[in-house]
Amino acid sequence: MGKPSVLGIDIGGSHITAALVNLETRSIVRNSYKRKFVNSQDSAERIVTSWCEIIEESFNSTDVLSKKIGIAMPGPFDYENGISLMCDQDKFNDLYKLNIKEELAKRLNIPVKDIRFINDAVGFLQGEVFGGAARKYSKVLGLTLGTGLGSAIHREGITEDADLWDSKFKEGIAEDYLSGRWFSMRYNELTGETIKGVKELIQLQGSESYKERIFLEYAHNLASFIVPLIHKYDLEAVVIGGNISNAFELFLPELSRILKENGTETAIEIAHLKEDASLMGAASCWEDSYKRTTLNKF
Repeated sequence: MGKPSVLGIDIGGSHITAALVNLETRSIVRNSYKRKFVNSQDSAERIVTSWCEIIEESFNSTDVLSKKIGIAMPGPFDYENGISLMCDQDKFNDLYKLNIKEELAKRLNIPVKDIRFINDAVGFLQGEVFGGAARKYSKVLGLTLGTGLGSAIHREGITEDADLWDSKFKEGIAEDYLSGRWFSMRYNELTGETIKGVKELIQLQGSESYKERIFLEYAHNLASFIVPLIHKYDLEAVVIGGNISNAFELFLPELSRILKENGTETAIEIAHLKEDASLMGAASCWEDSYKRTTLNKF
């Protein structure tokens, strides 16, 4: 008998990652894990063909009861109908207005109804709620801190896109102060020199004073952003993911201090699932269907 598994897929601007997720154990079927570079500037034909190759490889890695798919996809995107609305975003331009759900169903020979899409930021937080750092919380904010700012909120069993990247913050918008480009900009302001981002800043030798100052400032930026949200939504936790979370030890102590100073005991959790969060979250969009059916029917 096959496993009660759903294929979770995370699609980014340069890759597709796919793995079967066991809905009983809330874990990835490891031999099903597949990842491939995909050029988002390619033609729609080449992109979709690459996606299908990885999907089929993952499905063929083990026995499954049925071929159901959950896909975490960046926006703008019509998630209900599976239509790409990305245009002039330096990625997936040739997919604009293509019904990807129908295209995948046709190529993979599975029913359209067995493919579901969710927003990638929602997928990240839903994955952490389903099987990661947020499993024990019911009211959670998820932030992906990297080249951009992704955000989602989980309340009353529902995870939704918070879409906070362009919310007014300080002298601009939140993404100006919380994404990776802020580190490059701030280092340049302080030193007159150029770095590509957080990873390069961490690796710099002989710049410890600048490094410490920049991460302290970042902690203050992040605290100023999330404290009002904590009070507004009565949050139990904030889960942080994305590339910047890899440097959490450089800003988490100051962030925690500021939160306590502001009278909140809200937990700050670093994502447990890392890059697997979105595909776990995508697969979990089938959890309710799984619960409503018997194991044999699923």
